[in-house]
Amino acid sequence: MNDRTNAASGETRVEKLKEMLDFQQQAIVSRMLVKNAAGSVTLFAFDKGEGLSEHTAPFDALLIGVEGEAEVRVDADLHRLGEGATLLIPAGVPHAVAPCSQFKMLLVMLKGERKA
Repeated sequence: MNDRTNAASGETRVEKLKEMLDFQQQAIVSRMLVKNAAGSVTLFAFDKGEGLSEHTAPFDALLIGVEGEAEVRVDADLHRLGEGATLLIPAGVPHAVAPCSQFKMLLVMLKGERKA
């Protein structure tokens, strides 16, 4: 059985998130896994000392720690995001990502209106 196939062609696949993207020296690298009208799923790998400065997004964002740890500032609150931890950031709220070491995260952008 082949468990690595092309999602763009409508086929399924099984992969390990940690192995899907390598760290690059003094860089942030990303790999788009899914993108459609409902949103996107992107895997990021941050080298030590790299991060994302404060910004906002027009959609809710779900961050999922894959490897390592980072401090994520959401508005005035500081959160520690590690492997397996999740953090929901509401649309329009300022946030920043500061990895404590090499760090991988999955970013799920959720388009559309949030239901109560």
